[in-house]
Amino acid sequence: MGKVIAGMAMSLDGFVEDRHGSVSALYPDLAGLRETEPLKEAIRDTGAVVMGWRTYAMAPDPDAYAGHYEFQVPVFVVARRVPDRLPKESPPLTFTFVTHGVVRAIQQALVVAGTKDVMIVGGPATMNLALRAGLVDELHVDLVPVLLGHGLRMFDEGGLHQTALECLQTTALPGGRMHLKYRLARRA
Repeated sequence: MGKVIAGMAMSLDGFVEDRHGSVSALYPDLAGLRETEPLKEAIRDTGAVVMGWRTYAMAPDPDAYAGHYEFQVPVFVVARRVPDRLPKESPPLTFTFVTHGVVRAIQQALVVAGTKDVMIVGGPATMNLALRAGLVDELHVDLVPVLLGHGLRMFDEGGLHQTALECLQTTALPGGRMHLKYRLARRA
């Protein structure tokens, strides 16, 4: 069985989107980022993705995920309801809308991923729920050299317990971006 990894880009002052809900300052060169070893490794090792509704809905056209999204694997979207119009799929990219919470989405993703990893992408609410449930094995943070000042913080959801992290890797990326990889210590 693979690992459950929560990954997100964050500004130096701890924000994952600006005051207007945009993440563009955190991804000034998305095409270049796709050529970095950490993202190539994540794509290679990921067997399924869990994402929150807000992250899913950020795409102007959900059909654009098919053939264009980095992770062409089954995607489990945590949602209150299944959308009226389902997005286009392109095998192996499929969408499952999970209305019974993050824990159920991760359980389903682990089954589908097999020996590969499950990647929780975008959305601090989804990530924090998984952390609180004790389901995250590793935390991958891309620290971006920008101060956003206001916006949505990565860990403002509350309810997290003090948790020791073991640094597994730090990688300097183009543009001053730092890829940080941590293993979460299990609480007894």
